Amino acid sequence: MKLTVLGATGGVGSEVVKQALAAGHHVTAVVRDPARLDAEDELLEVVVAGLSEHGALAEAVSGRDVVISALGARDRTPTTVVTDGAHAAVAALGSAGTRRLLLVSASGPFVDGDAFFTRNVVKPILGRVLRHAFADMIAAERIVRASDLDWTIVRPPRLLNGPHTGAIAARTDGNVRGSYSINRADVADYLLRAAADDSLVHQTVSIAQGRRGSRVAG
Repeated sequence: MKLTVLGATGGVGSEVVKQALAAGHHVTAVVRDPARLDAEDELLEVVVAGLSEHGALAEAVSGRDVVISALGARDRTPTTVVTDGAHAAVAALGSAGTRRLLLVSASGPFVDGDAFFTRNVVKPILGRVLRHAFADMIAAERIVRASDLDWTIVRPPRLLNGPHTGAIAARTDGNVRGSYSINRADVADYLLRAAADDSLVHQTVSIAQGRRGSRVAG
């Protein structure tokens, strides 16, 4: 594939870049600070651009098979980084004629499929603590869904820095029960799988860490 990654220096984005290059994909990494990008490869193109630079972003996504927006807030202060990324991505893809967009959101703001205790005790507390980040993700999802792109929204739970395991549970009808975290490397693995899966177009997928030795579950 030829893919463009927004948020390529973040925890998930950097893993997407690393795994995509290892798989032989052509990767365009859109960054604000190239010094923070820990990757070098003949298949890697680095574009230095902010989310407001429409022309540069449109060029960075032109001719690509898929664009992955892996932007996320770094603290608990008010933020619009995911929303701004969604706006920028939708506009850039529209100008460039590129169709496929994957947005990394989170399962935290949503309760479909959750067990009673998670839905009624854990999520209300989590929603207060992370209210700014959650509001940003909800708004970003609305922007992507309202577009005419071939989008997929991926909702992981709490992100960890563990190794790539390949053990991933996934649901399109609600959050994954019994697993409340996932390694960033496995989120990247799922994003690359989903990018090539046409059955996930216009789908929202919640993912979480599966049991070791298991395969990706739909």
